[in-house]
Amino acid sequence: MGDWTYQKGLHDLGDGAWAYLQPDGSWGWNNAGLVIDGNEAMLVDTLFDERLTADMLRIMRDALGRGGREIDYLVNTHSNGDHTFGNRLVEGARIIASEACAEEMDAIPPQLLAGLMHRAPELGQLGEYLQFCFSSFDFDGVVLRRPDETFSGERELRVGDKTIQLIEVGPAHTAGDVLVYVPSNHVVYTGDILFIGGTPIMWQGPVGNWIRACDRILEMDVKTIVPGHGPITDKEGARKVRDYLTFVDAEARKRFDAGMSEVDAAKDIALGEFRSWLDSERIAVNVHTLYKEYRGDHSPSDVLRLFTVMSDIWAAGRA
Repeated sequence: MGDWTYQKGLHDLGDGAWAYLQPDGSWGWNNAGLVIDGNEAMLVDTLFDERLTADMLRIMRDALGRGGREIDYLVNTHSNGDHTFGNRLVEGARIIASEACAEEMDAIPPQLLAGLMHRAPELGQLGEYLQFCFSSFDFDGVVLRRPDETFSGERELRVGDKTIQLIEVGPAHTAGDVLVYVPSNHVVYTGDILFIGGTPIMWQGPVGNWIRACDRILEMDVKTIVPGHGPITDKEGARKVRDYLTFVDAEARKRFDAGMSEVDAAKDIALGEFRSWLDSERIAVNVHTLYKEYRGDHSPSDVLRLFTVMSDIWAAGRA
């Protein structure tokens, strides 16, 4: 792996592959990708609001070339708004996502987040936490553009003479996570299957799928890995995420078997080597999702309640 600097902006990975990074990788600060070959280009994900996405597209203009090359394809790796809310600005591109991703996109629309952020000052500690997470983003006026094409399993895409492999590995982080693998570049864009230096958050599960997704990355002929959040990494980054998931699964299972509540379990687990990762309070969501898996519970989760539990852990850590 190259000696990549974790700075905001577009990073040349070589031979027509690029990464767009947004430090520090915490809530909403995701990465994106760009692949160019011949007269065609593919974008991997957009950003959390239209202002940020417009800035990214402007910066990408030099890489696309002044000759008028446009983005032909936009692949959404999963449904979360920080990877999809800028879709509308990629005019003329054909948007591709997994079928499960497309079905999940309406779960938390931009209008809901906009309304919640307007109410945040009235919500006490929860509101303070929401502002900590999301106050840098502007959800007002965002109109979500949905995929034009969906697939299940695997889909091969051609960008110029490059073969791109879209590999569905969800449900894991979300219902329909997709890896975007560029074999000729030895590059994979992982979406939120990988958080580097930040705590993974398991909205969907099962955890075994996510661990297998990490294994799939480890089996690939890749040298450069662009995570959904955090700095560019290599296979060691995928191993660390796998280690976190395996650790949390084991710790949650012990407490579940002992009859401990999920909230108490989340607060009880000592994160050890993972404690320094950003957003460690996400343990609350991870334990909640694991407990549901252990019970065989497939009902929707109360996301606002999960944010309330995370805000409790976050506030306790600041005290």
